[in-house]
Amino acid sequence: MRFAFSRFRRIWVLSVCLLVVSTSTSTAEEKEIVLGMSAAFGGPSRGLGIELYRGSMAYFDHVNSQGGIHGRKIVLKTYDDNYDPDPAIENTIQLVEKDKVFLLYGYVGTPTVTRALPLLRRAKDQSAFLFFPFTGAEPHRRAPYRDYVFNLRASYRQEAKGLVDHFVAVGRKRIAMFYQIDAYGRCGWEGTRDALSKYGLSIAAEATYRRGAKFTESMNAQVDLLRQANPDAIISVGAYAGCAAFVRDARDAGWDVPIANVSFVGSESLLNLLVKLGKEQGRDYTANLINSQVVPSYEDTSIPAVRQYLEFMDRYQPKVPANFAQTDYQPLPRSFVSFEGFLDAKLLVEILTKMGPDLKREKIKEAAESVRNFDLGILDLVSLAPDRHQALDRVYFTVVHNEKFVPLVDWSPWQK
Repeated sequence: MRFAFSRFRRIWVLSVCLLVVSTSTSTAEEKEIVLGMSAAFGGPSRGLGIELYRGSMAYFDHVNSQGGIHGRKIVLKTYDDNYDPDPAIENTIQLVEKDKVFLLYGYVGTPTVTRALPLLRRAKDQSAFLFFPFTGAEPHRRAPYRDYVFNLRASYRQEAKGLVDHFVAVGRKRIAMFYQIDAYGRCGWEGTRDALSKYGLSIAAEATYRRGAKFTESMNAQVDLLRQANPDAIISVGAYAGCAAFVRDARDAGWDVPIANVSFVGSESLLNLLVKLGKEQGRDYTANLINSQVVPSYEDTSIPAVRQYLEFMDRYQPKVPANFAQTDYQPLPRSFVSFEGFLDAKLLVEILTKMGPDLKREKIKEAAESVRNFDLGILDLVSLAPDRHQALDRVYFTVVHNEKFVPLVDWSPWQK
């Protein structure tokens, strides 16, 4: 208790410092535009932060190779929060107060972003904004915090609604939930509950796990609990290690119920764990696995942004941040997460370019809210406005085929 109080007091004191940060000096007034990113670069969820960073850098590296934005190179300054709220708070204070970054970018996760929101509100006089966090949660999409955050991706509510709509349409109405017991999991839970209620249905059963779970942990208790309710499908809201463990234990128990994950899970990281295990065990752990996504498939080369993403990832070979390089992490050649980071970076560059040569923090909000019908190259034009801080609404669905997540266009195999 004494340690916890001391830590709380330290964080509170640091947060007060945000109120007195001077905005008179900014690296954007020199030769660089420094963006600040706090994300999971270590721990069981590190693949999310690393791949979001790598996808972003593929585009930023290209822009820098062409001379930057109005002659200024983009620098992405990174700190590891291990997908933990307390380090995320401290990193945010460091980035705004000491590093004096131009803006915050690419934070990963609901529990971390949610805890950083009050800091943004306190620092509103310094025009501190967070662009394109990797989370579909509601707190930063609602008052009083929505004014300080700009989103590219659709929300978890939209993902949950899409999954529920499709499952109900094929007769799978008894839907249970497996979710991470924190703000992220509860957002997914609320979205699923509300989507079911429109059909006069409720969640058939629910089981939770703790954030930071590793693939080696047992989820047998959660499997047993949900199986007793005999659901038609499971909607899973978590990160790839814990969700893969749940899939493994369900299949090992002989339970082949459809399991659907939302986009945050990190599809390729989830898949790699299950495919590797399947080869070791001589069985398929990927059947009846469905993932919702918030960006189109990077396998669809008919989409201009996909072709550009593939080209830039190959050309620039973005590395793991040097300060977090780990010999046991193998970067993914392609992923939905890095493609999302690529699109985040592309939209941010458009916003920064619109600001003109005189880059000032106080002009960020106006520039972002003036984006109209911008072509990201994904067939959907994007717009932002004072009453619209989310650029995209579409949700995509994928299924595993030949050890890859591919677009799901026919739900009839799951007809009950």
